[in-house]
Amino acid sequence: MERGSGILLHISSLPSNYGIGTFGKEAYCFIRLLKKTKQKYWQFLPLSPTGYKDSPYQSFSTFALNPYFIDLDDLIQNQLLKQEEVDALTWYQTKDRVDYGLIYENKEKILWLAYQRGYAKYQKMIQIFMRKNQFWLEDYALFMALKKYFHQQPWTQWEIDYKIKKKNVIHRFQEENQDWIQFYIFCQFIAFKQYQKLKNFAKANKIQLIGDCPIYVNFDSCDVWANQRLFLLDTQYYPTLVAGVPPDYFSKTGQLWGNPIYNYEQMKKDDYHWWTLRFQHLLKLYDYVRLDHFRGFEAYYAIPFKETTALHGKWYAGPGKTFFDLMTQKFGQTPFIAEDLGIITDSVQLLKDRYHFPGLKILLFAFDSLDEKHPYLPKNYEKNCIGYIGTHDNSPFFEYVKQNQNGFLNMKKYYQTVDENTTYEAIMDDLFASDANVIILQIQDILKQDEKSRMNVPGSDQGNWQYRITHNDFDFKKYEFIVKLTIKHQRD
Repeated sequence: MERGSGILLHISSLPSNYGIGTFGKEAYCFIRLLKKTKQKYWQFLPLSPTGYKDSPYQSFSTFALNPYFIDLDDLIQNQLLKQEEVDALTWYQTKDRVDYGLIYENKEKILWLAYQRGYAKYQKMIQIFMRKNQFWLEDYALFMALKKYFHQQPWTQWEIDYKIKKKNVIHRFQEENQDWIQFYIFCQFIAFKQYQKLKNFAKANKIQLIGDCPIYVNFDSCDVWANQRLFLLDTQYYPTLVAGVPPDYFSKTGQLWGNPIYNYEQMKKDDYHWWTLRFQHLLKLYDYVRLDHFRGFEAYYAIPFKETTALHGKWYAGPGKTFFDLMTQKFGQTPFIAEDLGIITDSVQLLKDRYHFPGLKILLFAFDSLDEKHPYLPKNYEKNCIGYIGTHDNSPFFEYVKQNQNGFLNMKKYYQTVDENTTYEAIMDDLFASDANVIILQIQDILKQDEKSRMNVPGSDQGNWQYRITHNDFDFKKYEFIVKLTIKHQRD
């Protein structure tokens, strides 16, 4: 990756008049801001449809885009919606938080109106889109229509013929529910159309997009329902093993994520065809792809399905070298970024280094102790890595210093600073001065925001994924310090 810097800001966190960030004008404003502030990278979280608990890492489809990100102003301009129809709905309670309940209640309602007016208009283009995306789109639209039919119940609670995709039953359902199936296809067509236009604008402005690939998929997803043989499921269609991480310093019982485990033996038989399609799809969307929980490709921790904690799990060998050798043959030098946080063994490090994937360095983690050789201190960064103060799973800096007195004390000792502001300036300069090819900052750390701005607290169910900036946060003056650092350390 080219030496430079960038900003981590999820699409949902952009300002808009409709309760959640979209692929609309504010996304274009943000790209202009990135260019003006001499940044080269825009990183965001998975763009997939969110479901229960609103997490982009627990999606109904790993291939689909989130219809919440569809820009309604674009639909108004194309006469698929009227301004008064959109304004008649309540989109938010406060502009700096996403209210997913309101979005869930109103977005589908308004998109249904656009579908009724627009499907015939775009029918030929939709047919082309369907042909290009046949490997996932029909299953996704059918799955979403079935979820609607079964009142949003998980697919394991559907009637047996629908669970197992019995051909004649599914065929009859498709005939009787064609409108809803076409609606979900239409929403994907619009979302991809808008996103592609945005991606082209980013490219024209020399801004590279860093996307995210969760290693696991959500159990209640069309990925599992449509590809049951690719997952370790029992005779009742429930997982035999689920994903998580073992107990560690941060959690005495570990983390129980609950995602189904892949049937790698089955996947190997067709040269990981599903993964090939997935990577092919992601590489069309992004310039770089962050592989979440990279260590799971080397070895993964899995827990029996009915366990309530991660205490009784085991380590299993992942697809490792065989998998990535195959992907390299198919795609050449892959622009992957390895999220290599957590329990990283020598074998995980060797796998990452074999393919020259850049890893992540989290500066905040360096100050649990005062160790001059700590790999997360900027002076110890190698070139082929991405440096962060923290990611979406971490506290923004100004929350960290309030909640982690020991870490803050270690920072002040290390940088010989006196308060949070001088420490902030010191760590920012140190980070940008490092050898790391790329520095990515959460926008919260640029805007000097504290605990109310945290995107996600791993292991908690409340208040996550709701953070938003406002139109005032596009003020160039708020980014002058970053511009100075970018120029000073030759990242422009």
